[in-house]
This record gives sequence, C-alpha cells and structure tokens, in this order.
Amino acid sequence: MALIAVSGHPGCRFEEVARFAAQRLGFELLTQSRLHALAAEEFGAATVIPDKAYTSVVTSLLARLATQHHIVFCAVGGELQSRHFPGMLRIHVVAPETVRIGNLMLDHRLERPAARQLLLDLEAAARADRRAKFGKTKASAELFDLVFNSEALTTEQMADLTHAAVTSSALTERGLLSHAAEQQLQFQVRLKLARYGIVPAGNITLRQKLFAHPSEEMFANLLDFYRIAWEYEPRSFPVSYDSNGAVLEAFTPDFFLPEFNLYVELTTMKQSLVTRKNRKVRLLRELYPHLNIQVFYQKDFENLIFKYGLAERPVPA
Repeated sequence: MALIAVSGHPGCRFEEVARFAAQRLGFELLTQSRLHALAAEEFGAATVIPDKAYTSVVTSLLARLATQHHIVFCAVGGELQSRHFPGMLRIHVVAPETVRIGNLMLDHRLERPAARQLLLDLEAAARADRRAKFGKTKASAELFDLVFNSEALTTEQMADLTHAAVTSSALTERGLLSHAAEQQLQFQVRLKLARYGIVPAGNITLRQKLFAHPSEEMFANLLDFYRIAWEYEPRSFPVSYDSNGAVLEAFTPDFFLPEFNLYVELTTMKQSLVTRKNRKVRLLRELYPHLNIQVFYQKDFENLIFKYGLAERPVPA
C-alpha cells in the first residue's frame, strides 16, 4: 500500500497540498477532522480518547482503510504513524514566518498584528498537542523524506512533486494492505487500547462485576473488541474433598466463552501463585475431562486470538 503523510508548520497551507495530492493520485484523503469522525463512529461519540491512546486509535483506523485504499494522511504525527505501514512517503511543508502570517491574513481576513498573534497561538497549540500525544514538541528533519518550501513552490507544484515521487518509487505497485497483515497489526493496537478500556461502541457483554485484577479487565476489553461474548467467573468446580465428601477446595476459572465452550484462566507472573493455580487446573482436568480449559499468561493473549481464529472475525465499521 501507499501511505503519504503530509504535515507542516501552521500557516503553510499543507492541508491544501494533501488535498491536491490526493486528487492527483486518486488516493483516499484522511484529515484530522475525518479521523475524529471515524473514531466517533467506531468507539462512540461520547468516548474520550486519552492522548496516550491516540497513536493506537489512528493506527487501527488507518489499517482498516488501508485494505481498501491508498491513503494521503494529513494529521498530527503522520510521519510517526506511517512507520507501521509499507510504502510510506513522509512530506513536510515549511515557509518563513512572513509567508505564514500573510497566508493567515488572507485565509482569516485579519490585520497583520492579529494574524501574527494567531500564528503564535497555533504554534503553541501544535507544540502542546504533539507533546501530549508523542512526547515531543516538534518533528526533526530526518523523519521526513521530502521537505517543501511553500515560499518557492505553489500548492499545485508540491502536489505534482508528490505525484512524481510516488510514481518513481512505485509505491502503488506494492498493492493494498493484506487482511492478514491488518489482523496482526490490529491485534497489537487493540491490545494497547484495551488497557485504556477503549472498545467499539456497544460492548457485547454487560459489565456486572468488578474484576479481581487489571489484566482481567484488559482481557475482557479485548474480547469486546472482537465481539466475543464472555462470562466472568460463572462457575466454581470442586477439586478436592475430605473423607466425608465435603468440598475442601474449588477452582473458579476467570472467563467462560460460550461460543467456543472454552474456559480461560489468566495467570500472573508470580511463580508461587502460578504453581498453585497449575495444580488446581491439573485436578480440574482430571475430575472434569469434558471441560475445555486454557491457561494463559498475558503474553499468550495473541496465541488465544489466533488459535481460535478470532482475529478473522469482522470488526464493526
């Protein structure tokens, strides 16, 4: 796939360059405003996306679009987001301050002092936004493949140069992002989003209990992301009895996935707890051989998803 990330200094009109380039190339244009709209559609308009989750949300949305379109991406941090995808071209538009002030005067019908103040405000907001989302206030030159000076080049010329770079690099010949590659990428970013409780709008399972451990809530969020119904600690199984038949020990698996008739037990990294839990699981399998139970460390989440083909399930648009 081809992903063209276009960014620039405030007042450089880099958004116009992105729009013209998308038209020339016949690519899908993804702007900051459309990004917000897509995020609201997928996660719900009321969902607040934390700054630390921003990159994962954007990567998820880009991956979904990239299976159907080549993309021109014009949003904050595009040069960083594009590194997750093959066939990237990172473009940055710059200009002297006087040119940018002049553009703002024309675009907003302002006098020079007001346009100068607007530029300062826009620059401060851009630095704050970038720091919150990416930990840095500005992007360094080595992050870009092409840097255009809008003082010397028109919007049309910059779009033409972008078209020439895409053609000479044969970016579109790579084809679109494969569904297998998207599934692998989506799993990684969804696992990160699950840590923030961000799932598609309308959870599949109603939350009725508090989780005993944060890893359990994260796993539940991940199941919601894949639209997999789950029950939390639905049943306890006796695993040892005294001489009179009274229950001495019982084992309660963390989750039951009714669609797959599968019990799932999550483990911690504390060896003493793991040893005790493994003993109970062994007894459970001996006493209830018909039960299907899997024990997973957090690092094994991906094995569960791909073993049962859950990554191939369609995620709501």
